[in-house]
Amino acid sequence: MMQNFERRRDRFDLFDRMDSPAVNLCFTMDLPEFRPWCKAQGLAPFHVMLCAVLRAVLQVENFRYRVFEGEVIRIDALVPSFTVLNAHGDLNFAMFDWTDDLREFVARGRAARDEAAAMVELNQKYRTLSPRRAKEQVFVTCMPWLDFTAIQHPTASLATPDIPSLAWGRMRDAPGGRVQLPFSVQAHHGFVDGYHIHLLALQVARELDDIMR
Repeated sequence: MMQNFERRRDRFDLFDRMDSPAVNLCFTMDLPEFRPWCKAQGLAPFHVMLCAVLRAVLQVENFRYRVFEGEVIRIDALVPSFTVLNAHGDLNFAMFDWTDDLREFVARGRAARDEAAAMVELNQKYRTLSPRRAKEQVFVTCMPWLDFTAIQHPTASLATPDIPSLAWGRMRDAPGGRVQLPFSVQAHHGFVDGYHIHLLALQVARELDDIMR
């Protein structure tokens, strides 16, 4: 199962020895216009986008590698989580259990959002994950007010950016019935190159097309 990683272990060893082995790219993501479909279906565009992004992560194998107890592993599932704002404008974390059913995914995501947004204190639910299950996260944030061109994601340690961080910003209309938005990917360069970030962007678009079909 790890034979694909073994072909690039020498690249992993190269970047993993660096003080910061992270690669961080911001780019304009081009997607099918899915917001009218969401409105017709009564589904929140953010949560549909979140579902598409996380499904895409599972389809691009390089985004499934993690470092656990000093060894490279490949995860087979994800724990969906994302940032929200509470009533005071402070950041909080929402987390919920995965489901492949889109409507249930959106319902669980909205419930997790409401729970986290109603809290004054920082949601500590992520601390209940076992160290192994914590590796099944992808850190997601959305800043729909900003058309950003760069971002620096926080990391617990510069030396261990193995859990990818993803962010997107304000959507805007694009020609040909498309939508564009700023998108950021930070990941371990030992696992992910610019090419794999390109593949992720293509896969997000495919996932949205599949959802609307």
